[in-house]
Amino acid sequence: MAPPTSRRSGFSKKQQYSVFTGYLLATLGALVGLGLLAISLWQPSLFQPLRGAATDAVSPVGQATATARAGGNNTWDTISGYWNAGGQNAELRREVEIARIRLAEAEAVETENRRLKALLGLADEEITPIVSARLVGSSASSARRFAYIGVGESDGVATGMPVHSERGVIGRVLETARGSSRVLLLTDSESVLPVRRASDQTVAFAEGRGDGLLRIRLINLGLNPLEIGDVFVTSGAGGYYRPGVAVAVLSEITSDGGIARLIAEPSATNYIVVEPIYEPLAVEASGVRERDDLSELESAATTDSGSGEAGSDNGASTGSDAEPGE
Repeated sequence: MAPPTSRRSGFSKKQQYSVFTGYLLATLGALVGLGLLAISLWQPSLFQPLRGAATDAVSPVGQATATARAGGNNTWDTISGYWNAGGQNAELRREVEIARIRLAEAEAVETENRRLKALLGLADEEITPIVSARLVGSSASSARRFAYIGVGESDGVATGMPVHSERGVIGRVLETARGSSRVLLLTDSESVLPVRRASDQTVAFAEGRGDGLLRIRLINLGLNPLEIGDVFVTSGAGGYYRPGVAVAVLSEITSDGGIARLIAEPSATNYIVVEPIYEPLAVEASGVRERDDLSELESAATTDSGSGEAGSDNGASTGSDAEPGE
């Protein structure tokens, strides 16, 4: 007869003692746990040495883990920093360039304010832009340099209004339609802008060359005081542009001035603002003078032609009168 596959514990004293001992230890463990819980609730400070010893025991392991985690983070930061270094450097260079432009404009405004306060006791007023818009496009291959913006007469834009970007002057409105306008860029071969050096009162004219650069021509010829890196801003002369707005940075010295690089590149400009004419009365007076000069020239030409015809008539009549006398 085959032995049974399993037997109950009642047939073995050893198994009975083992089960009894397990129950007894479990009961004692539960009682000890309840007692410790009651003591911890009644006197929490009694277990402070035990907690401190446990903390001291696991502290080296925690420090090692923290060190490994910090090392991994530093390694990852190093890799990511190296990966993003190019973009960050380009962004920093752009911010430094803009900061330099703003500093030059601030110096120019400060100089202009000192001059105005000293001479007239006046302060510049804040100018509210007419409208802001996106620069639709600009010409880059022709000697004539124009840009196009998506605002026009219906938005309050008028001919002659200056156009600025966040970096500096772009140009001024040349023609307007109902919903669009054409802008004469500073680099156009027909553009002439009165400027001055931001650090002092050295005045000059910024003339467009048609190749994306400006020619700086000094008004007072003689010893050229300009240096490469000089920032030029609008002087306010002419009445179109308010003074103190960044225009160009000198990149080459010539006998009568220099060659400058435009600060507000139209190709790198997305949005612009159109401002009102700085001194509309001065611009209007200038236009009246130009029209008067043209009228005088036309009248003089008409008078000269009329007197020539009269002289020829008189000569003819004199000759006819003399014929009978002969």
